[in-house]
Formats: sequence, C-alpha cells, structure tokens
Amino acid sequence: MSSQSVKRARDERGVAFPSPLVILSIVAVAMAGIAFVATNNDSPDREMSTVSQPATSETPSPTATIAPTPKPKPKKKAAVERDKVYVEIYNKTAVKGLAGSTATKATDVGWQVVATDNWVGGNIPSATVYYPSRLKDAAKLLAKDLGIERTVPAVDPMRGDRLTVILTADYGS
Repeated sequence: MSSQSVKRARDERGVAFPSPLVILSIVAVAMAGIAFVATNNDSPDREMSTVSQPATSETPSPTATIAPTPKPKPKKKAAVERDKVYVEIYNKTAVKGLAGSTATKATDVGWQVVATDNWVGGNIPSATVYYPSRLKDAAKLLAKDLGIERTVPAVDPMRGDRLTVILTADYGS
C-alpha cells in the first residue's frame, strides 16, 4: 500500500462510502448476472424479477430472484367438425356394397363422404383410415366412429385434403 491514504467521504456515523468505481463494478457484475440468467433460463415455467434492497452500511448489492409463474391452462384441442371433413371410402373385399353401406354409416354420424369405390392394388393389412397430417385427430375420430383400429398417414395416390378409408376382409368381423 502507498504511504498516501485516500480520504473518502463518511456518513454521520463515520462509515466510509464506497468509491464510485466500486459501485460501478458491483452494478456491472449484477447486471451481467441478470443478463446471464435471463438469456440462459431453460425453463419456460420461470420468470425473472428484480428485487431491490435498502442501502445498508455494507456495500450495496442488487440481487435477482427467480419466481415461478403460474402454468397456463392447457388449450383444448378444437373439436373435429365432422361435416367439414371430406371422406373417401374404398372396398378392398369381395363383399359387394361394403363401401356404400360404410359411407351411409359415416354420413349418419355427420361425416361428409364425397366418394365410394373399390380399391385395387397394394397390400393393406387391415381396415385403415389414412390421413394427411392436419387431419390426424379427425382420422382417429372417424376410425372410432367406424370401428376401425388402424390409422396411418396418407400415401400416394391419396389426396391431401381428405381422409381415405380402405376396408379389408377384417372390417366388421
């Protein structure tokens, strides 16, 4: 230490005030810590808030606390509007009229059946509802309505704006 001493201002009790450089350093470190916590918070359920403390005779130190935020209520999935979903039903069995009778069953519960026909080609392991990704929930509901256990993403040449039902020999058994 040098032989010269630095005179600092004192309060009425004789306690020396910290130098401006010390105060700036403390504030800079505190702000860096807050910035670090704010940018590296991996939990979406937590929110950062600052709490200030009253000045004491010791060096002031701003602190940050992390308080949990209330969890938002899960949003309900939009209900499937059967009458707004196009459905095509195909028969891949030897049972005549199976696609038509299944279409009637689907229409009776509100589905918009736009086509029925026979399906030729391909290996379909069991009755299946095929869906484009945006209609996955609708496919599950249609499968439930028709008593079909299998739902899978649509493949070529199926259309991307509707559900495709292919009935096989296991349907209804």
